[in-house]
Amino acid sequence: MTQVLCKDFCVAINDIKSGVFVNGKFCKDPAMVFNTLGISLARLDFAPYGLNPPHTHPRGTELLVVIEGTLLVGFVTSNPNKLFTKVLNKGDVFVFPIGLIHFQFNIGKTAALAFAGLSSQNPGVITIANAVFGSVPPINPDVLIKAFQLDKNVVEYLQKAFAPN
Repeated sequence: MTQVLCKDFCVAINDIKSGVFVNGKFCKDPAMVFNTLGISLARLDFAPYGLNPPHTHPRGTELLVVIEGTLLVGFVTSNPNKLFTKVLNKGDVFVFPIGLIHFQFNIGKTAALAFAGLSSQNPGVITIANAVFGSVPPINPDVLIKAFQLDKNVVEYLQKAFAPN
């Protein structure tokens, strides 16, 4: 079997014998589907008050277009850590710079729909809480206690909550 280095996307496949297992689905080998267009597109469906939690794309800038609903979006710069937010309505567009932590939150009572275009066919995604508190093997709790100035019980609770099944 071919080693899969990238698990950021899945092109569905019917024949599981010739596919690879990516994020719980049988998919085409990513090496066989890259088309070098340098872009990717994602549809984001938000339930009322739904959240796309803080995450980053280490290899791509994201352009978000709201199709329906109202989203609170934001990103954080570094040095200094400054938060930029905006409430977006139908037709609004927002750019999340490459590598910066960002989020989208449906602040409406109805569903919201957005499309995200990314400046890479493989932008990657790192969900911050999952990466920090759900890593395998777990990060030493003493590191997280000191880094986030949290009580040991809180760190243990978060590591249990974010632990993979």
